[in-house]
Amino acid sequence: MIRARTKGIWTGGAGQIFRRKECLKTMTTVDYSSSAAFREVTDRNGRVYRVGETDRHIMGRPRWTMVLFPWMGMLGISSSEYAFTSAEDTLHEAHLWSSGHIFWLMGVWVFFQAAVAFPAGQLRESGKLPARYAMMLGALGTVLGYISLAFAPNVIFAYLGFGVCSGIGAGLVYATCVNMVGKWFPERKGGKTGMVNGGFAYGSVPFVFLFTSYMDLSNYRGVLVTVGLVCCAIVAFAGWFFKDPPKNWWPPHVDPLRQTDDPKIRRALEKNPPAVKQYTPKEAARTPVLWMMWFCLLCTAGINIFGIAFQVPFGKDMGFAGGIVATAMSLKAIVNGTGRGVIGWISDKFGRRNTLIIVCLVLGTAQFGVLVSGQMGSMPFFLFCSMVSGFGGGAIFPLFAAMTADYFGENNNASNYGMVYSSKLISGLVGSGVGSIVVGAWDYQGAFVLAGSIGLASAVLALFLKAPGRPQTSRRTVPNPQPLGEEMA
Repeated sequence: MIRARTKGIWTGGAGQIFRRKECLKTMTTVDYSSSAAFREVTDRNGRVYRVGETDRHIMGRPRWTMVLFPWMGMLGISSSEYAFTSAEDTLHEAHLWSSGHIFWLMGVWVFFQAAVAFPAGQLRESGKLPARYAMMLGALGTVLGYISLAFAPNVIFAYLGFGVCSGIGAGLVYATCVNMVGKWFPERKGGKTGMVNGGFAYGSVPFVFLFTSYMDLSNYRGVLVTVGLVCCAIVAFAGWFFKDPPKNWWPPHVDPLRQTDDPKIRRALEKNPPAVKQYTPKEAARTPVLWMMWFCLLCTAGINIFGIAFQVPFGKDMGFAGGIVATAMSLKAIVNGTGRGVIGWISDKFGRRNTLIIVCLVLGTAQFGVLVSGQMGSMPFFLFCSMVSGFGGGAIFPLFAAMTADYFGENNNASNYGMVYSSKLISGLVGSGVGSIVVGAWDYQGAFVLAGSIGLASAVLALFLKAPGRPQTSRRTVPNPQPLGEEMA
């Protein structure tokens, strides 16, 4: 039960009206067990901020833990996408599956991983699927996927177990982890979102070497089951500590209506202002910018998945030794994860859209570099281009996640980002499945040239991404006539 009293109305600059509410929790609620005073303030655009409660009031621990645990959850699901193709040779020999089946397995996994994002967001925001339960379901799907790869009597069972169950499980974990960070760090979400998103690549590094250099016909079942159990345990452990903040929550040390004294937070808010309001999914879907973001992510994610699926076989066809190819893939995964974290901090400093334009240019150019380095037979150049491609391919995801919250607000970000992220439904199939068709028809040269050209075109599209509903004059922060530091009446 919550009591609320309206304590007053005052005017800001240019006749702007602000309203203040003071609320006191008097009973324990389902989600927020600590009693703490809070109030709600409204900015010039009508957006409401709930201030007063600290992270310790809400969950009994500092909010940086809601970067750590989501990062761990992302580690647990990363091997399913980024290390899967490293197991191609063993799976082919063990089950007699064709390369086409294996690439389409990855495509199906990506399809369901992306497909679950929007419905999971709807369930999460309606309260029907708490974050902890979403993580537990994700852990179950992860282990079922590896078990199916180990014991599937037919490729159909692999499609169901790995493609569908593991894909859905990974989608639940991904959507829950990424959107959790934006809720707890609404004032400077780029770097934190990027760090968590980086776990989606880092966790695959040991498994790339494991699948490439150790797993064979004599031990593949034991290896796959063990990997599945370890990943399941990591996801379940991390998920146990998940907790959402209240709707509209804002950290009490940052006044949402007045320019902060912290230069890092001030610059982040100037370059990436909060959304003018909390858009519902229906409202967000009516804006052209959401669908422009959807298409831009489709193109760039397709290039990223294409690189994951075909870099290993391309390197082998170009005559590089298996160890070199595994090293290249591991470096790609490491830089992919690093790119996600670093690019978040960069976007906080220079703006989300400007950073996205540069990333698209880098991603597109890197595809030409991978092709040329392979044709030249230059191992150092191949490793370098692979790393650059990994950097660009990883950086796009935290950028879009943070940009969605910047443009449409944090309250419904799980659903809104779910709509944007649903473009991966198509990009997964295009990058792996259709990519195999393009390679067969045009060889690697035609496929990499096409991928690079799409990346450069995405940079042009990113030029037109602008936050909906925000007049240019609204970027200036209007001082709060009664700062939040004053004692509440």
